[in-house]
Amino acid sequence: MNVLGIIASGVAALFITVALAKSARRVALRPRIPDEPGGRAPRAEALRRTGGATAVLGIGTATGAALWLGAADDAARSVGGLLAGAGAVAALGLVHDLKPLWAALRLAVQAAAASLVVCLAGLSPAAGVLAVVWIVLVTNAFALLDHADGLLTAVGLVTAAGLLACAFVGGDPALALLPATMVAGLAGFLLHNWHPARLRLGACGAQFTGFALAASGALIQAAAPSGRAAWAALPALATVALADSALVLISRRRAARSPLRDTDDHIAHRLRRVRVTVPGAAVLTALWAGMPVATGALVYAELLHPAFLLLPLAGTAAAVYALLRIPAYAPPRTAPPRTAPPRTGSSRTAPSRTTTSRATQDRTITARRRTETADAGAAVPATGVKGSAPGRGAPTGTARTAAGHPTVPPPPNGRPAEAATAAAERG
Repeated sequence: MNVLGIIASGVAALFITVALAKSARRVALRPRIPDEPGGRAPRAEALRRTGGATAVLGIGTATGAALWLGAADDAARSVGGLLAGAGAVAALGLVHDLKPLWAALRLAVQAAAASLVVCLAGLSPAAGVLAVVWIVLVTNAFALLDHADGLLTAVGLVTAAGLLACAFVGGDPALALLPATMVAGLAGFLLHNWHPARLRLGACGAQFTGFALAASGALIQAAAPSGRAAWAALPALATVALADSALVLISRRRAARSPLRDTDDHIAHRLRRVRVTVPGAAVLTALWAGMPVATGALVYAELLHPAFLLLPLAGTAAAVYALLRIPAYAPPRTAPPRTAPPRTGSSRTAPSRTTTSRATQDRTITARRRTETADAGAAVPATGVKGSAPGRGAPTGTARTAAGHPTVPPPPNGRPAEAATAAAERG
């Protein structure tokens, strides 16, 4: 395949992706889109989440047209199997965007697609098993990078550029077809995926990107000349994706959290906690990915010794250690301490005893008042009534004066002097 054919395929992928993404963006941002019945998410959000299908269609259409025109020469079979496997993984990711699927099912489909690529590439059984494991691992590692606007798109673009350079240097330009269309397609999609993102790659675009990059690297390594250090150079291209996966697994292990439950503990999330903006996090991560990609491409081209790959690896380890020191999880909420009395056998009866003692005191005070009142009434002298008929006159025991007249009780207003004067006048 000549260089002009690769350039034409890349231009076609760029225009197709931009056109499809622009149409999807208009539909997603259309006002007054009714929600789905049953309380589901609005259709606009579903369209933004499945926006990666536009990049998949743009890249797949351009690559498929080039294969149909016979542009891949002898590598058409390997590239065709790679494109078919990536398409199957993307279709499964699209279904996962609309309705979440089990992780075991996704891993099984990815392993089957990777086996198809390995079988069509003609690798040995041992190398094929390693290639399948590598493709599945890198596919999921790149899929985890889709946690911020433009992050996975920028890192995938940088990685695809490194694979494109390695394919040209290795002397097999046919294997550069898919990396070239990926560079153009991801660049066109980045216009709509940059912060604030109008479209997202989602599981469809993320798994397609990771699978295509991992499988392309495996094919380029299998077709590399024996004198090149492809075994060390090409794995370095996935350094950032693997570093993010290691960061997540280590931090969740330390916090005793489930490794399968996604939370805000990735690279971009930690950078945001130290006041880095969303575009800044995407740029820093892309520059971070560019260091091992450039070093790996130079080592693959035999311009640097393989020992130079230790420099980006050491820098990556230091970066992961620094990111681990940034807190990723909120501390658990603690309730204020209670001042309740200790729970003992007598604690349940304490309130009832207190209530009983207060009632007893009230009853004692009332009894004392009644006793004082009775004593005061008993202190008045009482004499019998002479010549009084029953029911008439003063009652028996009423106090009388010296002349025999009954005493007048004091008025209600409490004036005893006036009452005594009135009694004297009567006598």
